[in-house]
Amino acid sequence: MIRDPQVLDFIAATEAAYPPETNDASAVENRRYYDAMCAVFRAPRPEGLPVSDRMIGGVPCRVYGAETPVFVLYLHGGGFVVGGLDSHDDICAELADATGLQVIAVDYRLAPEHRWRAAFDDVQAVWDALDRSGIVAGDSAGGGLAASLCLSRPARMPLAQVLIYPALGGDGSAPSYRENAEAPLLRTTDLAAYHTAAHGAGPVDPLSAPLRAYDLSGLPPALIVTADVDPLRDDGRDYTARLGAAGVAAQWRNEADLPHGYLRARRISDRARRSFQAIVAGVARMGNVVPPR
Repeated sequence: MIRDPQVLDFIAATEAAYPPETNDASAVENRRYYDAMCAVFRAPRPEGLPVSDRMIGGVPCRVYGAETPVFVLYLHGGGFVVGGLDSHDDICAELADATGLQVIAVDYRLAPEHRWRAAFDDVQAVWDALDRSGIVAGDSAGGGLAASLCLSRPARMPLAQVLIYPALGGDGSAPSYRENAEAPLLRTTDLAAYHTAAHGAGPVDPLSAPLRAYDLSGLPPALIVTADVDPLRDDGRDYTARLGAAGVAAQWRNEADLPHGYLRARRISDRARRSFQAIVAGVARMGNVVPPR
């Protein structure tokens, strides 16, 4: 149960714009509500930050900041059904400004019009088209995509993976799925709806469920950040443990009294702001840069 009044205000504002029952609507209507909710919280971009839309590897992308030796490939959340370049625009802009690294956001194809592995194929195409060292990061479904990219063992492995309340293909047996089945902003029924939209009734591609992967050895270092009041919390915990057992450096940070999707609360909630600052510091450290003041 969440008690922090700032976080409760964030939840109330989110649900006012994006009611829980919206996931029962069509994908088109769901996106309309989701985009309106994101607009409620969207902050202005940092002054002077260059931003441009361009095609990379045949996929629409948005690039934040001038080119740097190390870039961050950012993959938005939204259950593979909602979200895009605008939904996470301010998050990507602030990440670029705070780390000094160029951030590249990917507008991958969405379900149910495009089922798995369309989203992954888009991410891989962008990654393969870039010829510099990079960090892959993402939140929710995007966190799972980031892990999947690393698991695909591309010719140029990411320097690091930053997974923010990631969906990693847990089977629902972990305690967080029971404790947080009716959690605000993401319920287990929502997870089921997103899974059906992305995968249909067919078998699940193992690459889409990193927790079920047989071999995690040789993957890049990971920073995994979870929300405590979230069905997906233990996905991050368990993936951290599995990476460690495979000899991969992995750090898990679990954020108390925060729900799924809390990055949008970073200007409302002290807890969310501190978590975002820790993520920025982690990305900067993994990119071997000192964040500008």
